[in-house]
Amino acid sequence: MKIYAIPLRNRFRGITVREGVLLHGAAGWGEFCPFSDYSDAESVPWLAAAVEASERGWPAPVRERVEINTTVPVVTPEKAHALVRASGCRTAKVKVADPRSSLADDCARVEAVRDALGPAGAIRVDANAAWDVATAVPAIKALDRAAAGLEYAEQPCPALDELAEVRRRVEVRIAADESIRRAEDPLKVAVAGAADIAVLKVAPLGGVRRALEVAEACGLPCVVSSAVDTSVGLAAGLALAGALPELGFACGLGTISLLAGDVSTGSLSPVDGQLPVPRHAPEPDLADAVAAPPELASDWRDRLARVRALS
Repeated sequence: MKIYAIPLRNRFRGITVREGVLLHGAAGWGEFCPFSDYSDAESVPWLAAAVEASERGWPAPVRERVEINTTVPVVTPEKAHALVRASGCRTAKVKVADPRSSLADDCARVEAVRDALGPAGAIRVDANAAWDVATAVPAIKALDRAAAGLEYAEQPCPALDELAEVRRRVEVRIAADESIRRAEDPLKVAVAGAADIAVLKVAPLGGVRRALEVAEACGLPCVVSSAVDTSVGLAAGLALAGALPELGFACGLGTISLLAGDVSTGSLSPVDGQLPVPRHAPEPDLADAVAAPPELASDWRDRLARVRALS
C-alpha cells in the first residue's frame, strides 16, 4: 500500500491537493481516492474499482488508442488559451459555474479556448450540477454563442427531471455525469429522456466491468472521464474507454496535467491528443516522492478500513 498527496496546479472541485491510496495485488496496482465529500458507503464502489484493477485486471480492449480532451479549470482566459495550445488536444472541456467565476468570466474563458482550438476543435462545458433550470438555460445559450457551438453541456443541474427540462429548452446536447455515478443504483437510472450522452467514471461506478454494464443499460453514447486521479487510476479509465463497443467522443482522461506531480515515471500524458490503452496500471515508482504526511496517511488507512468493512 502507498498513500500519496499531490498538489493541484490550480484549485479544482474545491480542493488544492489530491490524495489517495494505491493498492497492490496479483494483477498489479489499483487506486482508491474518493473525494472527501463521498461518505464511506459511497466510497465502496471506489474500493471495488481498485480491487478489480489490482486483483483481477480488466477486459480485453477493442481499440488500441483513445482520443482525449484537455480539461480547463477555472483560470483566466490567457491561461486557458495557453493550456489548450500546450495540450495538443482537439477537444477541450471547460469548467464553468464555479462560485469564483461569473457567467461573463466563463464566456471569456470559452472564447479563449475557441481561439486556441480553432474552428474545427470541439468545446464542451461542465457545470458540476451547480445551476437550477432557470439559470442553466440562458447560461448554456450564452456559452454556446461564446464557443461558436458547444459539443455538449455536462450536468448543468442536479436532478434528472431538471436535466430533461433543460434539454427540452436548449439546442445543445446534455450529458449526465453525477446523475449516473452518484445514483443509488446506476444500472437503474433512466437517463435516456434527460440526456444525450452518458459520462462514465470507473471508480465511482465500481470498476471497468461494472461501468460497461452501466453503459449498456443507459443506452446512450458514452464519454469516459477521470476522477482527477494519478496515472494508476487513469489507466483504469483508459481500460474502460478501450473496452466500450462504441466510442464516438473524446474522453476526459487527460487530467494528469492538473496535478503538480504523479506517482509514476510512466505518466499518462496525452501525445497529439491521444493515449494508448494499457493492459495494466503503470508501476508507481515515484510514489515515495509524493507520499502523504504521517497524519494524513493515518486518516486514509482508517478510511480504507471503514470502507473495507462495508464492502
